[in-house]
Formats: sequence, C-alpha cells, structure tokens
Amino acid sequence: MNPATDLVNKLWRLCAMLRKDGVTYQQYVTELTYLLFLKMASEQKDESRIPEKYRWGALKSAPETEVLQRYRQALIDLGDGTKIADRSVVAIFQNAATIVREPVNLRRLIDAIDGLHWFSAERDAFGDTYEGLLQKMAEETKRGAGQYFTPRVLIEVMVQLMQPKPGEVIQDPAAGTGGFLIAADHFMRAKTDDYFELAPKQQTFQLQSALRGIENVQDTFRLLLMNLHLHKIDPDHFDLADTLSPSGMNPTFKNADLILTNPPFGPAGGPPTRDDLTITDRVSSYQLPFVEHCIRALKLGGRAAIVVPDNVLFDDGKGRQLRQRLMNWCDLHTILRLPTGIFYAQGVKTNVLFFTRSKEEAPAQDATEAVWIYDMRSGAPAYGKTNPLKLSDFDNFVAAFGDDPHGRAARTDLGEQGRFRRFARAEIATRGDNLDINWLKSESEAEEGLEVPEEIAAAIEAHLSIALEETRALVDELSEEVAADAIEGAAK
Repeated sequence: MNPATDLVNKLWRLCAMLRKDGVTYQQYVTELTYLLFLKMASEQKDESRIPEKYRWGALKSAPETEVLQRYRQALIDLGDGTKIADRSVVAIFQNAATIVREPVNLRRLIDAIDGLHWFSAERDAFGDTYEGLLQKMAEETKRGAGQYFTPRVLIEVMVQLMQPKPGEVIQDPAAGTGGFLIAADHFMRAKTDDYFELAPKQQTFQLQSALRGIENVQDTFRLLLMNLHLHKIDPDHFDLADTLSPSGMNPTFKNADLILTNPPFGPAGGPPTRDDLTITDRVSSYQLPFVEHCIRALKLGGRAAIVVPDNVLFDDGKGRQLRQRLMNWCDLHTILRLPTGIFYAQGVKTNVLFFTRSKEEAPAQDATEAVWIYDMRSGAPAYGKTNPLKLSDFDNFVAAFGDDPHGRAARTDLGEQGRFRRFARAEIATRGDNLDINWLKSESEAEEGLEVPEEIAAAIEAHLSIALEETRALVDELSEEVAADAIEGAAK
C-alpha cells in the first residue's frame, strides 16, 4: 500500500471518535490541518516561526489537564498577526477554533498523529496524505462536495491536455482546496526535474509567482493554504476574495496563460459587482459570470479548461449572449460531456469547455470555426461511490483530443454512431447557438446511476437550484425590459 494511503486510512479512522460528538467531516479535516501543521514543522525542523510553548513537543508533553487549554490558546495566538510575523502561518490559523471538547480526545489525536511514520524512502508523505484526506472528505460529504472538490482523475486529465509550461501564469478563479494548481505544479516539476533544469530566475518565478488563485470561503481557503504549504507553493498570489467582485479585476488575475477551474454550481446569492462583466453583470448565478471572467482574464492566445453544468450550454438570454461572446473572442474547440455521478453532491450534468483566446484584441469574425464534442455520458456506466471514475475511463477521449493543448491536432469525426463529432460554427448558429447537442441514445441509463437516497436528494436539490437561477435570470431580464420601456415611454 502507498505510504500516504496508509496514513490517510489511519487518520480517517480517528474521525470516528469525534463523529460521535456531531463533528462534520470538514470540521475534522480542518482540525487535522492545525495539528498536522505543527507536526510537520517539528518533523522538518522548521519551528522557528512558532512560539516554543505551542510547538509540537510542548503540546505532546503537556499534562492532560492543560493540553486542551494550551491548544486553544495556540490557535488564537498563531492567527494573530500582531504576535506572529509569518503571514502564511497567520493565514492558516486566522479565526481558528477547535471543535474538540474533551482533553482525552485531543490527547488521543496528538498521540495518534505523533505515532505515525511520516516519511517514505522516496518522498515526504505530508502533501500526499493531506490530498488524500481532502478526497476522503469530499467522498463522505455529499452535499456541497462538488463546490470545493473536483475528482482528481478529472483534474489530471484536464492538466495533461492543457500541458502547463514553466514561465506561464496559471490561474484558478475558484481555487477550492487547490487541486488544479497543485496538479499543474506536479506536471511541470515532472517535466523539468523538479525545476532544477530551469535557470535560477525561472525557478524563482515558478515557486513564487506562476500559480495564482482566488477562494471566497474562509474555511476552504484555510485548507487551500495548508495544501499549498505542504506542496511548497508560495501563497502570495492567492486571495480570500470573491472573483465576481472588484477583487477579480486585480491585475494579479489578468493576462493568464492558462486557466483551469471548476466554478461553484450553486446560486451566487446576488449578482456580480464587477464593472467589466458586461454580459453577466445582472445574472444571479455563478456559472455564467465565471465563464465571462475566464474569457476576460486570459491573455491573447491564452487557453482554458473549465467545468460547467449543462445550463451554460443551453440557457437563453444572457446565456446565449455569453456563448456568442465565447465563440467570437475565443476558439471553443472542444466540449467534453461528462458522465453523471462524478460530482457526488450535485447530481447535475456537467461538461468541460476547452478554449483558446484569440490573438486579436477585438476579433471581427468568429474565432471559433467549429466545435468538437465528445460524448462521454450517453450509455456510460453508472458512476458513484461504488464505481468511482478512473483515469483509464478517459483514455479514448484523450486519444481523440490529440496532443495539441489548443485543440489543433488532427481529428476524426466518428459520425452519428461515434462519440466524437465536429459541428461547424454555421451549423451551431442555426441551432440558436445552443451547444447542448445530443446524437447518441438516451442518457436515462446514466441518470439511474444515482445509488443512494442522499445522492437522489442532492440531485433533486441541484435541479431545483438551477431552475431557481433560471427564474431569477428571467425576472432580471424582464425587469430590464420593463425599465427600458418606461424610459422610452417617458422620452416620448
């Protein structure tokens, strides 16, 4: 068994004693974040940033009558920027609080973590272990899991196809726990002997400036920072902010060479507040504004791979305007229709959009000549907890996509009986710019893949959420039309 997998399984079994007290899986992983940070600093002889009384050895040797109080005070002080100089430490512990109520439970956690063998012969196991814990959390937390955790095999495929390169600025505007950016970092390290093949200036850029992200949920941002720390990625270009607010206009998040992201599927709780989102500025959902952000945040010639729900492909009104903008400003060369059941909480149908920004500032004609659609959904096996998505499931798509990250490799239209087809831009226009194109047999078999009541309930909830978003968007558009009519009438 992989050393990190063994560590994950052992740590996850400890969750049982806290679950009895009503602790959620995310609370448990967050708690482990604090303890693992202190343990890792001890293992790596890097405790200079931590006051002596809060270091791992001090916690481990504290009497049971004092250990919980000392730990609580450690969380408060380590998150206080007036007491701790290191910004990354403060960010991880900011507003931290323990969910452990009994000193005996904290002692058991500390002893168990201390007793684990952390290092394999090949590599430090901390980063892999933490990634494994995040994956476990997503698998066990069906509601909302897809909002912050993308299946790692899907991330790996998207990164492999987009081929991130050293020297590029790579962004995730909905960073979650950092899966896309960490995978991109791994991909580039593997191609450059862990960056040692690069010149010193290039190494500095890769370690400090290449990867950039935004996350707007503080608890998730904490997990993100810890994940970056364990993978030796500088957090200076990562913000706790809302991408759809003016924060998303920050120059740090402009002119990206590559964007890899899975924006949240749920409603936004209010329209975007950015001045530059000219199409989706009044849309009460996340999906459409995030797509517009990605179009605008790419540098000329930059590329993107974005996970989106089906409604992005067929929504009328603002949705249609956005698709027109996307195909006008970018070469939307590939759409991958994903199977259902891979996002545990959502139960909704999802896709990956692959596109490249035109090299022209203001394209006079459509940058998209044709869209290739790969249907991995129709007639697909039922995916879920008992049949997880595997990397090999994408083999045929990867082969069909080809080895050019801009989608320009030679491709073959497999016809009405095949999974990969080409649709010319003119044909898409006759469809009303609707990209929700089906040609294979019904997807009802895949929809039956929801395996347990929680997944069925989550699917119903997700469909209702999307219906609510569409209703809001319609109301917004009607309100705009009424206001315009009133102004026109007044002018007469």
